[in-house]
Amino acid sequence: MTAAEPDGRGRPGAPTLGVLTVGQLVRLCGIAGLGPADASAYATVLVEALGPVAERPLDLPPLHRTFLSDDHTPVEYSLSFLPDGTPPTLRVLLEPGHVAGGNLARNGRLGLEAVRDMALRWNISTDRLAELEDLFFPSAPHGPLALWCALELRAGGVPRMKVYLNPAARGENRSAETVRETLRRLGHRRAFASLPAADGFPFVALDLGDWESPRVKVYARHDGLAVAEAPALCRMDPGPGAAEVEHFLRTAAGLGPDPFGTGVRQADAPARITGRPVLTCHSFTETDGEGPSGFTLHVPVRAYARHDGEALDRAAALLDRYGVDATALLRAPAAITARRPEDGVGLLAYLALAHQHGRPPRVTAYLSAEAYGVHPARAPQPTGVTTAG
Repeated sequence: MTAAEPDGRGRPGAPTLGVLTVGQLVRLCGIAGLGPADASAYATVLVEALGPVAERPLDLPPLHRTFLSDDHTPVEYSLSFLPDGTPPTLRVLLEPGHVAGGNLARNGRLGLEAVRDMALRWNISTDRLAELEDLFFPSAPHGPLALWCALELRAGGVPRMKVYLNPAARGENRSAETVRETLRRLGHRRAFASLPAADGFPFVALDLGDWESPRVKVYARHDGLAVAEAPALCRMDPGPGAAEVEHFLRTAAGLGPDPFGTGVRQADAPARITGRPVLTCHSFTETDGEGPSGFTLHVPVRAYARHDGEALDRAAALLDRYGVDATALLRAPAAITARRPEDGVGLLAYLALAHQHGRPPRVTAYLSAEAYGVHPARAPQPTGVTTAG
């Protein structure tokens, strides 16, 4: 990864993190069909939520090595697509309370303050979050994060809000216990037993405020996942068919007939996803239900593509399969960066397939801000799947 070297001070006139991300957000709002007034209002919220780090010049290194992105930018975007002809839904994920040194306890306190301030602005209740504070904000927290916040941007300037919490806050060995207790406190007493086997629980996400069916979402990590095992990870009933899950995973991870142009065909390619793991997300809405009402498969496409041009081609193919015009997605890179997609990998970080009861399937593309660095494009690989981290 290339990045600016630390020099102890910013170059006079150097762009700041706030200037960069505001420009990206405003341009993405245009792609998502949001007007200038909404774009301006959301840009203001972004800068306020980032706090002082928004004023940090970009020729200085990241203030904190946040886990939110590969280059440690505390902002990520996503575009979510439905097959109904409407513009994609734009979301921005950020780490409020972003402080030097990665002090998780302080990050958590500042993050909670920022979330409550935003919730007060939009009259959003944070009662469900308050029920969980002792689980996720101990005095000496562990793990890679304290709190992330996502805003689903809507016309009218009032977003939907959700928070991402760290199940390992009280120790990695207590992650499963924390997930189980979270679900119990929120009324989903039988939910934990319905989760598939996993190698870890990186996040719990919580919808706050004005959602049609507020969810608690449990994210599970699956190391070395065999493609044939992926369909069984879905525990919603009814859920997507096995062929649909496998097709999405194979396409996103580049397990096509000859994914790298090396003469290695699918029959010879490994049927196991090595390197950066696949994640699944299990959404719970009904407290009297036996299992989840939603399932999402998250594939880290950046780890299994030579460059972003290749990743975008896969995303476009998947959108076409679901009857979605890929034009908006193909416009997105230019809203974020001046570089060509072929000149790096990581701008398109994840591709996700989401199923929720009563709704059509949704495809989401997660886009990196790349404020601090760009991973160079990779050379062709000798097998169908790379082992990049």
